[in-house]
Amino acid sequence: MEAKKPTTHSEDEHRILSYWKEHRCFEKSVENRPEGDPYVFFDGPPFATGLPHYGHIVASVMKDVVPRYFTMRGKRVERIWGWDCHGLPIENIVQKKHDLKTSEEIEAFGVREFNEACRADVLTYVDEWKKVVERLGRWVDMDHAYHTMDFSFMESVWWALKELWKKDRLYEGRKPMHICPRCETVLSNAEVGQGYADVTDLTVTAKFKLTSGPQKGAFVLAWTTTPWTLPGNVLLAVHPSIEYVVVEIEGDRFIFAKDRMEAVLKGKEAKTIATLTGSLLAKSTYEPLFPVFADHPHAFRVVEADFVTIEEGTGIVHIAPGFGEDDMELGLREDVDPIMHVSLNGTFVPELVDHLNSEGFPLAGIPMKEKGVYDKVDVEILRYLAKKGLLFSKEKVKHPYPHCWRCDTPLLNYATNSWFIKVASERERLLLTNREIQWVPEHMKDGRFGNWLSGARDWAISRSRFWGTPLPFWKSEDGDVLVIGSKQELEELSGIAVTDLHKHIVDDIRIRKDGKEYRRVPEVLDCWFESGAMPFAQLHYPFEHQEQFDAGFPAEFIAEGQDQTRGWFYTLHVLANALFGMPAFKHVVVNGIVLAEDGKKMSKRLKNYPDPMEVMERHGADAVRYYLMSGPVVHAENLRFSEKDVNEVSKKFITIFRNILSFYELYASFDDKTYEVNAEGLFEDGMILKKRSELAILDRWILSRLYETHQHETEAMDRYDLQEAARVLQSFVTDFSTWYVRRSRDRMKVEGSDRVEALATMRSVLEFFAKMMAPFLPFLAELIYQSVHHHFSGEEEHLSVHLELWPEIQSVEQEILTAMGEARAMVSRALDLREEAGIPVKQALQSMMVTLPSGTVLEAYRTVICDEVNVKEMTVQSGELAVALDTTITPALRREGMCRDVVRHVNQLRKESGLTIADRIQLRINSNSEEGQMMLREHEATILSATLADSIEMGPLSSAMEHQTTFKTGEQEFSVGF
Repeated sequence: MEAKKPTTHSEDEHRILSYWKEHRCFEKSVENRPEGDPYVFFDGPPFATGLPHYGHIVASVMKDVVPRYFTMRGKRVERIWGWDCHGLPIENIVQKKHDLKTSEEIEAFGVREFNEACRADVLTYVDEWKKVVERLGRWVDMDHAYHTMDFSFMESVWWALKELWKKDRLYEGRKPMHICPRCETVLSNAEVGQGYADVTDLTVTAKFKLTSGPQKGAFVLAWTTTPWTLPGNVLLAVHPSIEYVVVEIEGDRFIFAKDRMEAVLKGKEAKTIATLTGSLLAKSTYEPLFPVFADHPHAFRVVEADFVTIEEGTGIVHIAPGFGEDDMELGLREDVDPIMHVSLNGTFVPELVDHLNSEGFPLAGIPMKEKGVYDKVDVEILRYLAKKGLLFSKEKVKHPYPHCWRCDTPLLNYATNSWFIKVASERERLLLTNREIQWVPEHMKDGRFGNWLSGARDWAISRSRFWGTPLPFWKSEDGDVLVIGSKQELEELSGIAVTDLHKHIVDDIRIRKDGKEYRRVPEVLDCWFESGAMPFAQLHYPFEHQEQFDAGFPAEFIAEGQDQTRGWFYTLHVLANALFGMPAFKHVVVNGIVLAEDGKKMSKRLKNYPDPMEVMERHGADAVRYYLMSGPVVHAENLRFSEKDVNEVSKKFITIFRNILSFYELYASFDDKTYEVNAEGLFEDGMILKKRSELAILDRWILSRLYETHQHETEAMDRYDLQEAARVLQSFVTDFSTWYVRRSRDRMKVEGSDRVEALATMRSVLEFFAKMMAPFLPFLAELIYQSVHHHFSGEEEHLSVHLELWPEIQSVEQEILTAMGEARAMVSRALDLREEAGIPVKQALQSMMVTLPSGTVLEAYRTVICDEVNVKEMTVQSGELAVALDTTITPALRREGMCRDVVRHVNQLRKESGLTIADRIQLRINSNSEEGQMMLREHEATILSATLADSIEMGPLSSAMEHQTTFKTGEQEFSVGF
């Protein structure tokens, strides 16, 4: 008989995927639940401009586990995928494809042509995403996904902007903001917060020669970490009450804060001439470092400012209003316009370039900062100052610096015009509604997210780009603004039919009203606004589906990575509060970052992580899912991904449970399925045959362990603690296998009521636990459930475990769990004593003594303990918990050990040969010893029963080994020595 090759779990997962698809199991899981009882979760839309990685997979599994659970709780959980379609990721791809480096080159290429190219490339990797998501076992409707570039989505976004305008929450202003010079557009504070990296920069202390004031002719020393901003200097700021010192070095006088002498001089010999307060220095004038801007109005003065400190630098601050918030405010107060010596693309303006060229410093077209090259321009500025005798000192400093989260280009702080949403004035409201949200982990609420809300600034939402939702703002020459909130409104005002809202379409539309012509402002919208708008925009609210939106807002649940505290979580919260006066979600689970096994960021270039699809094929998607959900990554902690650990999950959970199923299936033909076991007891056709208290102690114990685990899992899931809910499953699987199944093997071999009850109990536990594991390990749960019900063979009374309801909480017999726990502790200690004595478990011993506080062990537990330890009898007395063994081995005990050895070897051969319990054997035991023959006479009945043998022959041994066992089934013969 050739043994049937077992299938791998990955192979079974593919079979189950086909089964789900054929029987529309996902669709039915939604359709079978009442429309009036929805459970809504929001799914943040990813870009399809790259392949999904483990970070996406963590979030995807969380977004599958929770909806599966609440579907089983009877909720209707509709799950529609979405795609983020606008913004720089797509623009960058198209620019690279067509070799377009600047905005000017894009405009020369044609905005229409560029945008249509973006539209064509935006969903490049959709098919690859579908493969990964489906293989992962996630149930979500990707065929009817919403797209942020859809007309309906964009129209809802326009409605939202019109509502904000009506609420006086929008304004246009000029502020210093971080710009990406490569992308030539501003970034919001939330975007800036996502891209910091440590860099090494140059710092410079420059010399500014006073041309008036009490210290005319002296040099004021000002320190800066951004030498490239020095050409934009217009003021020097001092604190009015700080004491400044005038020192002489080699005939020159220098001024700086007295408390900074040691740090500034760094060992230089200097003579102190005088001291004075900042108020006396104020109103002095000085020579500009770069004479090209010498005629700038109201500039090059020393002024007072309260923000100046002596914590670093010289106690005198260089002010360039075009490149910093404090600087701009001071410039406004002093009526000094900024010198914008840097263009939006991050290069010097022509007049400065011409001056630097004339001095021998060619910097035309050189960016202030480039990825990996942070000080090229700073070095040239330093050399220029040195040539002019205006450099006092220099040094390097390592500090965190913001980079573009899309293209990794170093950002510049740059004063420019933008449209803003008022957020700073609403901080208290945002913090108040954040109290209504349950965060997992809890510390995110007042920590990472709460801190960000506490310092929230107005949100710059305009982008000087092309592929995005155009701002629906039409402006006249006199500055009057019309904000358009719908297609109908635009058509009525313009008289032009509108079928597309993208920039290359609406830019040509003019509106004439009250004798004025209005043209659309050129910017497009920050794509993060679209992500935050997805709760209503995916439904085309308020133009459609108003009742559906009202019934499902705020969402019950969202989940994403911790970086989204400044991204999607934030934009959802801001827009929900601004538009609807409430938070956007009730519960949020925050995951950490998945790193490579070496702790580094996962990198395709470095190939420092395994391909997710290959890992799922090797170990199964269930193993990947459970590995991620049972770990700290679902509590916002970082995880070093280890395929070895995925394999451990596969072996310790999935393989063990598949073995449990195989054990049940071995005896399933004897399982009379008219018998059912539940928390009340043993039933047949609805009639109780035995109360729970009358069942075997092992059956009562496994039921209580099951119900205890179920209660813990349910409580954890209800509080969205996915890690705890997952972990309790593993401990149950271990107990089920190593204690219940192993202890039940002999029960299954003997016909009678005990086997009937054991099989009914095991079937009940398998089915119940299949439902419990369904959210986390959907394939294994389906395999167990379908195998127990034989659905794969054609019966379809119950189609899928995922269409079942979550089991009700059942009572736990705690005294059973406590008593069995004590029994297992005694067994563990006794087995330790056997090991210390070098006596294997197969060798029977005569007795053991146990002392424990109660002084009693019920007979049912005595039987279990004696059988596990393999002793004949057990005595119990009162006292501290202790165990003692009688290790004397009599000839009779030795023969009993030989019997167990025979049974073990024969059954191992049966297993290796692929025999089932229906296969009977003829057994032959060869032995030349009298002891072996006595063993057979004493234990023949036991061996026949335990090995499923019809007969046993005894014969002489021809080889050198002590004993040999041989058996035949049909024409095949198997033999082993022992």
